[in-house]
Amino acid sequence: MNPSPHAKQAQQTGARPEPEPQPRAAAGERTWPAVSVVMPVLNEQRHLTDAVRRILTQDYPGELELVLAIGPSRDRTEEIARGLAGEDARIVVVANPTGRTPQGLNIAIKASQYSIIVRVDGHSLLPADYVRAAVETMEESGADNVGGIMAAEGVTPFEKAVARAMTSKLGVGNARFHTGGEAGEVETVYLGTFRRSALERVGGYDETFTRAQDWEMNHRIRQSGGRIFFTPRMRVTYRPRPNLRALAKQYFHTGRWRRVVGREHQGTLNLRYLAPPIAVLAITAGVVAGAAGFWPGWILPGGYAAAMVAGAAVEGRGLPVSAWIRLPLVFATMHLTWGVGFLTSPPGLGQPTPAKPGEAVR
Repeated sequence: MNPSPHAKQAQQTGARPEPEPQPRAAAGERTWPAVSVVMPVLNEQRHLTDAVRRILTQDYPGELELVLAIGPSRDRTEEIARGLAGEDARIVVVANPTGRTPQGLNIAIKASQYSIIVRVDGHSLLPADYVRAAVETMEESGADNVGGIMAAEGVTPFEKAVARAMTSKLGVGNARFHTGGEAGEVETVYLGTFRRSALERVGGYDETFTRAQDWEMNHRIRQSGGRIFFTPRMRVTYRPRPNLRALAKQYFHTGRWRRVVGREHQGTLNLRYLAPPIAVLAITAGVVAGAAGFWPGWILPGGYAAAMVAGAAVEGRGLPVSAWIRLPLVFATMHLTWGVGFLTSPPGLGQPTPAKPGEAVR
């Protein structure tokens, strides 16, 4: 399959060919393929050292390298990255002038040398067996990309509420990388461990997608005949947004970019993605009708609010009271800002535009 028009731009920085890994030696002894870990990094001085050490101390018998694509950060990220590279020859530092995530990924992939690519973020904390589980799952499943659970964990009461919402079907639907479940083929996974050949086949990450680039990439891999596989063995700790404003911004832009994916790849929108914008339209219509004197209109916003409170009572079991009382507002923020973002997504969003240094949407 030919890459999408947007993906042609990504082909400019595609990965160089490498032979597929041979999982076992001729004598039957286990041979572990070499792995390249790629990480786009921008303004991550708080988490970078811990994230890197989690990668370098992986319980993995094969060779491993880490390629850091450093954007023009406003903090000490680059200084920290180069200091870490000076301590360990397995770390390679390359520049990502735009600071954008898809560009950084393509640059890091091009600079890497091995046939299995593990994508990691600058604030991801990998468990010690992550790479081993990824390679074993890839060999067992034959998939082109494998991934696991985005294990949201909060520290403050607000973050704990967001973490619970992000692992709840009421909050994010039935995506297994959020809520867990049995191993199997899926539409998309969190982060991902790829065969280099699959990335080359589809032309790399589409650099016009500053968000939703994972879903868009996995869609093209599936369209080209590849398979995406989920396993609960792969679990990555994720730190939620720390306040309501940051959470609203995150979900607003996620909604906007999911509509871009829907426009470019017809037939990929289903009820799960349409539910938030439908809820926004229904609530708005109810408020307008109620304000105009048609009192039954208030049933719609009132019913939604009651549903969020009732849902929080069920989904929030085990949370501290300080987190539980925030959960209805967190659910509503995630749903409604996603829906507003989807409804207001500009037709020109996702079209190729020059990037300004440091202009990254995280």
